Amino acid sequence: MPLQDLRGQAESRSPEALIDHLNRFELDLKFTAGIWFFSPPDSRFHAKYKPDLPLEARLEIAASLKDYGLAGLEAHYPNEINEDNLAVWQQFTRDTGIRLVTVIPLLFYDAEFEFGSLSNPDPQVRRKAIERTKASLALTKALDGDFAVVWPGIDGYENPFGIDVAAMRRRFAEGLAEAMDAVPGVRIAFEPKPYEPRGRILYSTTPEGVLLGHQVEAMLTHEENRRLLAEGHKLVGMNPEIGHLLMGYEDVSYALSWPLSEGRLAHTHWNSQPLGNYDQDLNVGVISPEQMEAGLYTLKMHGYTGHFGIDINPERMPVDVALKISMDALRAANERINRLDHAAIVEATLNPARHRGFIEAYLIRARAPQGLVLPPIEETLRSVEPATTSLS
Repeated sequence: MPLQDLRGQAESRSPEALIDHLNRFELDLKFTAGIWFFSPPDSRFHAKYKPDLPLEARLEIAASLKDYGLAGLEAHYPNEINEDNLAVWQQFTRDTGIRLVTVIPLLFYDAEFEFGSLSNPDPQVRRKAIERTKASLALTKALDGDFAVVWPGIDGYENPFGIDVAAMRRRFAEGLAEAMDAVPGVRIAFEPKPYEPRGRILYSTTPEGVLLGHQVEAMLTHEENRRLLAEGHKLVGMNPEIGHLLMGYEDVSYALSWPLSEGRLAHTHWNSQPLGNYDQDLNVGVISPEQMEAGLYTLKMHGYTGHFGIDINPERMPVDVALKISMDALRAANERINRLDHAAIVEATLNPARHRGFIEAYLIRARAPQGLVLPPIEETLRSVEPATTSLS
């Protein structure tokens, strides 16, 4: 497929234009899922609760979810998709119409990557990581994928003493640029994470991912890549995961606004996560649904047209049930934000001194169960305190 045009995400709108956009634009909830969680992963804490499933069985489950809304799958190279099973994937996409949207280089699992992949100080190990990234980009291009997710899970450290962290970052960025110039025209969707499996991971927060994009794009030399950059496209996009944001105590709406404001949001990964803690990959909507709603509203404000990837670890329920729950959670939240009075919200955010408490009171009513009658919002906002004025 041609490179997706993300430039519209960065459009700056006047208040009137923003209200008009919010009234007209609705998010298109096209769902993708990672094939990795269709079969139980290894755990260092307990035995697997479900039997391992071969690829064909996983794809059969995925096919059953098409009518429920599953539009695409995601897979790692070379453990989940490779030259030996490529025909199986191609037959699946032809038969079902479910696309393979990304081929992800597996840069964190192999024993050789114990001390990092693209950032590894050993030139031979780093070369293996670069070549694997090239192969993933080439396969993404051959299969008409939209981007290649890159997650630097093993690139980091525990003890920072004496480590030349700047050199680690430079090696990572240079290796990524080399791979991208070898397979030009394919976008990266970078996925930050603050920690786990390393104590600290490189480029671990959303703004750092944006910074990586600037660094790598400045290094690209291939004519096709330079042409796309000159046209205003971003080639190092992002794939923020909600759980990773909350592990790092990021606010979802604020974090998503970073790549959106530069036209870099290539994809999104959705799940639930308590603040901090280990990476739980809970079903969407289980924890912090208000963060989910705020994030969706930010996507709506910027006109996001990408997929909504579900990235969960459903240990104690069937994977198809967990995916349906997660898709329903996003659908319900999207319907709630679509029904809001966008003009009133924009007015309240632009003139907060005149609308104290409005957004909180309004959202409580928007989330209230059907049939519950709360006092009129005017009564809630009426105060006996003297009105305050802003100093000019």
